[in-house]
Amino acid sequence: MKSKKNLFALLLACLLLAVTLAGCTTQPPETTDPNEPSDEATEPTAAPTDTDSDLAYIMDKGTLVIGITAYAPMNYYDENGKLIGFDTEFAEALCAELGVTPEFIIIDWDSKELELKSKKIDCIWNGLTIKEDRRENMDFTTAYLMNEQVVVIRAEDAALYTDLSSFSGVSVVAEVGSAGEDTVYTDMPDAVFTGVTAQSDALLEVKAGTADAAVIDYTMATAMTGEGTDYSELMIVEGIDLMDEEYAIGFRLGSDMTAKANEIIEKFLADGTLSELAEKYEMSDLLITD
Repeated sequence: MKSKKNLFALLLACLLLAVTLAGCTTQPPETTDPNEPSDEATEPTAAPTDTDSDLAYIMDKGTLVIGITAYAPMNYYDENGKLIGFDTEFAEALCAELGVTPEFIIIDWDSKELELKSKKIDCIWNGLTIKEDRRENMDFTTAYLMNEQVVVIRAEDAALYTDLSSFSGVSVVAEVGSAGEDTVYTDMPDAVFTGVTAQSDALLEVKAGTADAAVIDYTMATAMTGEGTDYSELMIVEGIDLMDEEYAIGFRLGSDMTAKANEIIEKFLADGTLSELAEKYEMSDLLITD
């Protein structure tokens, strides 16, 4: 009887061992033949889009955001509060040609490159001087207007300031980040320089007597000083030759809007659009036609 029990126990142990071994057996992993078609549906690959196209970006949103500062005769407000000026009307005409709406935004001139790069604005169009150091941060269109820097003083001080050496130790103001500021540092190194936010502020400082001279754009000085203006007591110092310049539109670095704008500038030169604007704002002698 005892041997039968031992035999039964042995058989039971063998059975349990067999079950355990069967449970531990692993199946080989499934493999996929790369040559066999997949059962899963494959999504079609979308056509690549040119996300770097500034022109496409501007056309898609339907607006061209233009960074400006207010100064005559380029961008300024008339007596009814309407924004006018050579660059204003030029921009409006170019936008009409593109089929987009111009949106003008007053910017801090000293931060213009940052505002352009961050896409707060799409271009700088405000008597923008072509400068080599600016090419590191923006692309320029074809130049369309000549300009130069001039020194503005109170007419009553005309006898005091006749050449650049006259400004040694004298208080001179210019817009921060402008060609005027560069001119002061380059051609008037002994002047006492103070930077202001806008060229119009520079004229205010001279008119108020808090500065003796301002270095600003010729285009602005001829439009805003002298007889019949709000700055009739101010004058341009004659006989001082400073930096000659050219105006252009500034777009983002690498922007394809630059080439498109150049096409339209060429068209406007050919059809007389720019000539009419230059005549309207008394700048025909400054228009670059070739």
